[in-house]
Amino acid sequence: MAIVAGIDGCRTGWICASLDTETRTVSVQILLHIEAILPTLAIAMIDIPIGLPNAGARECDTLVRCLLKSRGSSVFPAPIRPMLAAETYVGACGIGTKADGRKISKQTWFLLPKIREVDAFLLQKPERMSQFYEVHPELSFCAWNDFHPMSHSKKTAAGRAEREALVLSRYGEAYRAVSLPKSAYRNDDLLDAFAALWTAERHFAGTSCTYPALPPRDETGLPMAITA
Repeated sequence: MAIVAGIDGCRTGWICASLDTETRTVSVQILLHIEAILPTLAIAMIDIPIGLPNAGARECDTLVRCLLKSRGSSVFPAPIRPMLAAETYVGACGIGTKADGRKISKQTWFLLPKIREVDAFLLQKPERMSQFYEVHPELSFCAWNDFHPMSHSKKTAAGRAEREALVLSRYGEAYRAVSLPKSAYRNDDLLDAFAALWTAERHFAGTSCTYPALPPRDETGLPMAITA
């Protein structure tokens, strides 16, 4: 028996869809902190940048942005590691400008607390590094859709419908049974968690793809790669 999971950030922390590979039982829960994740997980695919460079862009972000074509704008540039120490948006931009002439986007700045949380968790518990992999839901949906990017933004009704069709085709009963408080997450968070779970299953089966194929590591030893 092995447990694999897909994790996406949400309003109240993290939404986690996990699957027992033997019984095919799926459970969905809200984790207030990433530390609450099951220690027995075999694989956790999480939608958050993991390995961070000291300067410059990550190759994985550039590759995935190109693969996603019209959906490529959903891949926000990862912050550089020194930005994790910033207390303000202006401070983070100043760090980036000094390091490589690149400021941080507002979208990435809003993600910084979650990036810090996962980074600290993995560095404090290095034995968990082999369990956690970075995923991007749009790339997962693309791979799930025979490597054709989604046609519509996930924020639109059409975008929800095309992503929901994929999730329902494999996890329909579990998806329909989710009864978490609606105030805790958005539906696109839930769909993204299921997309990450699909990639976790692929990785467990040995059929996933990694971008780049031979990932570089940052100064802490964390790989800079996105799996699908």
